Amino acid sequence: MIKKMYFKTATIMQPASDISPVAQAERLTILDSLRGIAILAILLMNIAVFGLPHIAVSDPSIIGETGINYYTWYIIDGVFDSTQRGLFSILFGAGIILFINRLEKRLPGILPAVYFFRRQLWLMLFGLINVFVLLFSGEILYAYSICGMLLFAFVKLPPKALFLAAFICFALSIARENKNLYRDRSIVREGEMVELLDASSSKLNSTQHESLKKMQAFKSENSKVEKRKEFEKSVMITRGSFSDIYKIQSSEGVASQTIGFYSYFWELVFLMLLGMAFYKTGIITASHSFKTYLFLFILGFGIGLPLSYLQLQPEIQYDFNRFDIAKNTGFAFKQISRFSRTMGFFGLIMLLYKSDRMKWLFKLMQPVGQMAFTNYILQIIICDIIFYGIGFSMFATLQRYELYYVMASIWVFQIIYSHLWLRYFQFGPFEWLWRSLTYWKLQPIKKQMLTFQSV
Repeated sequence: MIKKMYFKTATIMQPASDISPVAQAERLTILDSLRGIAILAILLMNIAVFGLPHIAVSDPSIIGETGINYYTWYIIDGVFDSTQRGLFSILFGAGIILFINRLEKRLPGILPAVYFFRRQLWLMLFGLINVFVLLFSGEILYAYSICGMLLFAFVKLPPKALFLAAFICFALSIARENKNLYRDRSIVREGEMVELLDASSSKLNSTQHESLKKMQAFKSENSKVEKRKEFEKSVMITRGSFSDIYKIQSSEGVASQTIGFYSYFWELVFLMLLGMAFYKTGIITASHSFKTYLFLFILGFGIGLPLSYLQLQPEIQYDFNRFDIAKNTGFAFKQISRFSRTMGFFGLIMLLYKSDRMKWLFKLMQPVGQMAFTNYILQIIICDIIFYGIGFSMFATLQRYELYYVMASIWVFQIIYSHLWLRYFQFGPFEWLWRSLTYWKLQPIKKQMLTFQSV
């Protein structure tokens, strides 16, 4: 009995050095290709975050953008906004199942969980480095690490339960969005009611004073004058030294990873749960029929694009003034629009994958996706050098449409670089670092050293 108990304990404590790497044949081409497409397309949104002050990213009125610049904003916000982040979040959820399943086939006991949580904690550290060292306020890895650890509890659920949990989180994300709108609208209405009172004949109480103060502050911060001041301050600081940039970017980064994170928490969890369900049902691995993806394509864009048009109308009508938008908008449906368009793009990509004529595209994207982590970090480093004062200081010097020439150049570089790198190495440099830290053991990287690839 004692020997038997000892044997079980020894098995559970199996060292990381005994882990056999995952064979190259085990890689799923479609998932790598999807990651490649998503990681490049994420730059459609992020390039404006790097090249323009935060306040101008979704507001072309601040500097009076017209013509091609205005239409560039309209297309990016109306068609692509958050869709590629949505696709990448779905892939991240699928990746959670894939990672744990592969380890459970080879490791007993709690070791798969140990490696998973260690992997997520290192991802959190990378996210913090992106915010406080690389100074990227739009960083998402920190949020992914937290959501991933929370979703570990859902790994064993059947697809139906995952779909149900995803639906609940989707409903909560819509409720959260409308709660924010309701809060803003309440500030406006309560303040305007107080404003109508005759102060000469009616002394305002402390609650009324506070309501009026909140309304006036909300109105002031959304005026053209104040937004222009914020724009110019951001330009001056971001073209300065590292310490100057750190002050504004780290502050925005902290806000993004705290208050901002909780504003889109339910959206991320919803999409990751959906990715887990898609993996278990084979939807994301192209195991379903052509009709399934055609349905997602038609329904996604059929709902998403009209809603996106309706969503942008108040912004245009009220000249991007959040005070007036809150005052005159009854219901927020950006979450519905984003998700629908994400499904539209997902359906479109899967239809292309099903077509023999487009195999070249997925072959082209596969190395980019195998190095998705490296390419994400590289995008940040390259944009830091191009736009910030620590590099070429081109922040707010290019017109909006010109930013997409820079984006296209980065795309070309990353596609070529990914193909060349993977000729000689098993995985990208940051993938190698992440895996080595996860298993607490240096992983072989050169192809001639090993014919297998790590998880």
